[in-house]
Amino acid sequence: MDQFPTMGVPDTGDTAWMLISAALVLLMTPGLAFFYGGMVRVKSVLNMIMMSISAMGVVTILWVLYGFSLAFGDDVGNFAGNVSDYWGLKGLIGIDATAADPASGAAAVEIPLIGSIPATVFVGFQMMFAIITVALISGAVADRMKFGAWLLFSALWVSVVYFPVAHWVFAFDDGTAPHGGWIANKLHAIDFAGGTAVHINAGVAALVLAIVVGKRQGWPTLPIRPHNLPLVMLGAGLLWFGWYGFNAGSAGSANGVAGSTFVTTTVATAAAMLGWLLAERIRDGHATLLGAASGIVAGLVAITPACASVDVVGALVVGAVAGVACALAVGLKYRFGFDDSLDVVGVHLVGGLVGTLLIGLVAAPTTAAIYGESDVSPGLFYGGGFDQLWRQTIGASSVLVYSAVATTILALALKYTIGLRVDAEDEASGIDEAEHIQSGYDFAGTGSAVVAYSGEERREHEVDHRDRQAVHVGGHQDWAGRSRRDGDDGQ
Repeated sequence: MDQFPTMGVPDTGDTAWMLISAALVLLMTPGLAFFYGGMVRVKSVLNMIMMSISAMGVVTILWVLYGFSLAFGDDVGNFAGNVSDYWGLKGLIGIDATAADPASGAAAVEIPLIGSIPATVFVGFQMMFAIITVALISGAVADRMKFGAWLLFSALWVSVVYFPVAHWVFAFDDGTAPHGGWIANKLHAIDFAGGTAVHINAGVAALVLAIVVGKRQGWPTLPIRPHNLPLVMLGAGLLWFGWYGFNAGSAGSANGVAGSTFVTTTVATAAAMLGWLLAERIRDGHATLLGAASGIVAGLVAITPACASVDVVGALVVGAVAGVACALAVGLKYRFGFDDSLDVVGVHLVGGLVGTLLIGLVAAPTTAAIYGESDVSPGLFYGGGFDQLWRQTIGASSVLVYSAVATTILALALKYTIGLRVDAEDEASGIDEAEHIQSGYDFAGTGSAVVAYSGEERREHEVDHRDRQAVHVGGHQDWAGRSRRDGDDGQ
């Protein structure tokens, strides 16, 4: 946004598009809940969905109280916005705009604007980014984290980590005062829609939290398979649909930039899905539905920072590289021994890094983020040298290091005070029943042939059948017990 905020009358077309975009981004969080929920076991599906949905409650409250102010208030010490600027959205709420009426002579009512849209619409749009960033982290600690601890961690992490980082990346100077954050205004790294603030930020936080919480019981020898693959693909489809609000909505108005980012988002996502499937086919001999769903998300993640700075060829490169890189990266947890349950690190951290860094190579001079801008440069492959690449590297590295350090402090503080993990018995019997007193599926009441096991029976059933049932699913979930005994390292 070029001006923040001004007084005026909003453009109705831009306002309509941004309201739709905000709603699309909000839809991504239930989509993520389905995506994650399908990938866990039956006894964890409700908890997994709850961890995503609860972020909608926690983050919304904190965002309107002080989060927006920390992210978009006037810069204080190159760290965050002034918390008092928009505390409780003061000065932004409760003012209605009406168009001028020539017949009656009534003048248009002016309201606070950011660009050409009401400031409140921008508040709502950015709030949805904060919500899904927190929800993304939850996939790394599936099956084992206390729900109460998750809620408290969410509140602390979004306040200490996300709000300041969003200020660095998304808050631009208004041309008259040092309003914005240092990555956007001093470093001039390109991150159009959140590769650093959302995906790298959440990905490294997921890695730290998974390490601090510890491994699941039986991992990696016990096969832990997704219980509902159609649910996973439903979630991936909703994420792809909602991502148009995420990327094209970041244009801030219904204009050519929104149209271009819509196309590059689609192209990169398609390329990433095919890239993942190809890598899976070469490595495992099979192309799977879970691989297709994961490739979709990897492409969406990677194109997020780059969607306004690449042409179609660049989008193909970003998507294809991300699809292959993320497909290979999900196996790193076996090599290094960290239990990232649903591969948040392999998809979001690696995908975010790929998209952010590739801007320094394939950013095209004719794109909206580059054309006519004196503070940024085309990518290396377009004659821009290494200038933009080092900016992208510093921006990504800074977010990664800050998020890692701050998340470690928060996670350890909670671990040694209230505790992060459910006890061993509750984890074995199922976190849904232990934390929420419910189960995702009432098998006993359906009259079907599916057996409803008690906690102890379920454990015995898993042990008795694990070698017969264990399969490797798309390189994206845990390897079978037989493969582990044969010395397979999970890649």
